[in-house]
Amino acid sequence: MTNLKKEIIENGIHYTLHGDYYFPNLELPDVSRQTIEHYGQLHLNYLREHRPGLFTRLILSGKLYEHLAEIDQTSQWRMEQFIPQIVQTEGVNEELKAKD
Repeated sequence: MTNLKKEIIENGIHYTLHGDYYFPNLELPDVSRQTIEHYGQLHLNYLREHRPGLFTRLILSGKLYEHLAEIDQTSQWRMEQFIPQIVQTEGVNEELKAKD
């Protein structure tokens, strides 16, 4: 058997020998983790369960938390816009709240 090099660089990617196989040395980019609230957490669970390819791509590109923060912020804004409209349309007032 020939002696294999411990490390190689091919096509601009650095590989390290582990046993009989070369594995790429992958590093995730440093990203600031933002606070992800309710809607961001729901979307995170959705991505994990139903869109694993997109989930992995967002992790590897370092854009997962940015994406989740945007989803969370947009959802919060929509709720702030729609709740007063629904309250007005349905005629919800303090008297109705006290009854139910």
